[in-house]
Amino acid sequence: MTRLLRDGRAAFGAMVLLVVLLCALFAPLVTNGQPAAQRDIVATRFVPPLSSDTRGEFHALGTDRFGRDVWTRLVYGARVSMGVGVIAVMVSIVLGVMVGAVAGFWRGPIAMTLIGLTDFVLAIPRVVLLLLIAALWQPSTALVIIVLGLTGWTSIARLVHGEVRALAVRPFVEGARAVGAPRVRVLARHILPNALTPVIVAGALGIGNAITLEAGLSYFGLGVQPPTPSWGNMIASGRDVLVNAPWVAAAPGVALVLVVVACTLLGDALRDVLDPSQQLP
Repeated sequence: MTRLLRDGRAAFGAMVLLVVLLCALFAPLVTNGQPAAQRDIVATRFVPPLSSDTRGEFHALGTDRFGRDVWTRLVYGARVSMGVGVIAVMVSIVLGVMVGAVAGFWRGPIAMTLIGLTDFVLAIPRVVLLLLIAALWQPSTALVIIVLGLTGWTSIARLVHGEVRALAVRPFVEGARAVGAPRVRVLARHILPNALTPVIVAGALGIGNAITLEAGLSYFGLGVQPPTPSWGNMIASGRDVLVNAPWVAAAPGVALVLVVVACTLLGDALRDVLDPSQQLP
């Protein structure tokens, strides 16, 4: 952990993610507004950042076309966007580890079937599949999580499959099997703990990817639906007023970029720390 925190990339990524998570968890403490609250729209719409409206309320990031405080919606939207990204990646990791571990340790028809299924899903363009599934059912937060989770496990399954196959022929695994340890115990106790390094890195990188995909779906109206705020639908709501009120779309856009960059940097740092062979001389 000390070595990880000494890495500038990890420190920056962890700091950004920690700030965003704290703001999302303690949203009622960092803002006193409600994300969907609308008062006098004519008097409060498009108030510039660092200004007060006619009621005397200060708006750090301004207001949108309905007079809603952008900072409040940004903070509450972080709950949705970060929650969707983290939960979807957790679902992907669980499915990917299960499929990859079974396919890598048990040979025969089961492994062939699981690898064939993984290759089939991996060959389908993910964005097209996301758009198709989201268009067939009523868009919602739960649907976005399910869709992202069920389409993001294939790369993790491939990683785990390769790691398990490589570890299965190592001497310590052969020794465990020689003393009569059950196959399930050998897999769970001796192989999987040593195969999770690439999974941790893939999970850190996958959170940023999942947040970006959620934002894209919400931008096109196929993800989280208004008035529930998410960074994607906030950007979509400000695309028509980029000239007159650029802060409406700029605030969630900057937050989205910072979080994705933070996840990428943290993932790269984790890869270098957990796998020293990846370090440059």
